[in-house]
Amino acid sequence: MRKLLIGILSVLLMASCGKRQDSEDGLSIFKYNESAGILTLDPIYAKDLPHIWACNQVFNSLVAFDDKMNLVPMLAKSWDISEDGLVYTFHLRDDVLFHADTCFKTPRRVVAQDFVYSFNRVVDKQLSSPGMWIFSSVKHENDQYAFKALDDSTFQIELSKPFPPFLGILSMTYASVVPKEAVEYYGDNFRSHPVGTGPFKFQYWKEGVKLVFRKNPNYFERDDAGERLPYIDAVSVSFLIDKQVAFLEFIKGKFDFMSGIDARYKDELLTYDGQLRQKYEDKIELITEPYLNTEYFSFFIDPNDPLGPDRARALRQAVSLCIDREKMLRYLRNGIGEPGTGGMIPAGLPGHSPTIGYGYDLKRAQRLVAENHLEGYLLQLSTVADYADIGKFVQSQVEQIGLQCKMEVMPPATMRSMRSNGSLQFFRSSWVADYPDAENYLSLFTTSNFAPAGPNYTHYTNPKYDKLYDKALLCNDLQERTHYYAEMDSLMMQDAPVVVLFYDEVLRFVNKRVQNMGSNPTNLLDLRRVRIDAKKSL
Repeated sequence: MRKLLIGILSVLLMASCGKRQDSEDGLSIFKYNESAGILTLDPIYAKDLPHIWACNQVFNSLVAFDDKMNLVPMLAKSWDISEDGLVYTFHLRDDVLFHADTCFKTPRRVVAQDFVYSFNRVVDKQLSSPGMWIFSSVKHENDQYAFKALDDSTFQIELSKPFPPFLGILSMTYASVVPKEAVEYYGDNFRSHPVGTGPFKFQYWKEGVKLVFRKNPNYFERDDAGERLPYIDAVSVSFLIDKQVAFLEFIKGKFDFMSGIDARYKDELLTYDGQLRQKYEDKIELITEPYLNTEYFSFFIDPNDPLGPDRARALRQAVSLCIDREKMLRYLRNGIGEPGTGGMIPAGLPGHSPTIGYGYDLKRAQRLVAENHLEGYLLQLSTVADYADIGKFVQSQVEQIGLQCKMEVMPPATMRSMRSNGSLQFFRSSWVADYPDAENYLSLFTTSNFAPAGPNYTHYTNPKYDKLYDKALLCNDLQERTHYYAEMDSLMMQDAPVVVLFYDEVLRFVNKRVQNMGSNPTNLLDLRRVRIDAKKSL
């Protein structure tokens, strides 16, 4: 297969050595493929990266995170938080216009009432937004939420109880501002004709084929030299389902950007230590950095487990100790990622510690199995096809300490259903930060979040852990809150409800004609400052 792929690539590279058409009608266009497809451009339904990337070009929120994960103003130029941490008052910019569109007689300015309307859409039960949870800490009664427009330029939110990560949550795409006129004018078709305030405005969408955004000439942000953003004229999104075909098109120069890497062509692009192969160095730029994504396997903790709590804990610890994570990353992921020897909090977030988890200690794992009479115990491992290679590796590691391990590969939808109702014993999991605060990871293990109502699929419960979590939520001092986070993560890892495998990396392959691409730990696609050099081409 690899020889065949190399042969195909050679033909494609020779065929594409001529000059690429870098613009259409003189426009600089950034092109990428979205193999997962896009179903809607309404931001209240932007629950995954494909939808977040598209909506991020069209919409803005009150605040945002920069590439260093610093919280910065966006549509709010400043804000105040009351001493009790309950009232957030935002002072809005007065130079932000909604996109010019037929739903308006003339483009109009964004005012505080637009946020009241937009946020009420998120919590409207009839709309069933998956982002409703972001306002769960907002004070409400009979579905009336405490969103207030004090005047055109002052917007206020009142919480029912302090929640320090709340400000960061408001950076999420769910919290984008939309105009009432557009939603009412387009009705159900707002999903396919969005109107926002972002750097690009909607132009064209043939679903499953092509999506085009054009530069917003009235965008409010400027660079340090006073030039209005964005620099490029348009964004074009294609929808090739086959990732290998999309990869070949990227190599031909038809796309400017590719995020992540598929097992079918990882060896073609990367060496075993994660470096870009030399033959592509003059054509492609590789950008990597820590990604706020923890990859792990979860145990379902059954209170009626015949092993009893102590032996069950020893089993979980032994499995965590027997996995050679460095070997796994080198041979299965070409060195992409950092071994998961810390807890759930990934590298790059306050509270992360690289030593509170489990390193590779085969002798200690074997000793735990022997001391607790676990030899021959059958562990049922469940995973999905994309992670079958990692599942097989974990299976082989577990069997070398005297346990049996049977692996089952199932469709993602089946796995989601079965893990929710506690039908899986040991299963593949991952968590990408919804917002860059360790609370987002640690909430996965609170008793109040038991699945199916919440995301605690392990059913891990520890009263001390729950108390520390409650204390952290009442703490507005980040340094003190980080201390609670680290203590919680360490406590949970001693009980080992999860086997942390690795902390992922953002991996971006970029056509050398693209400048200022940048990256960030949440893998947000930000094209505001991207430039395209038409003289360069693959």
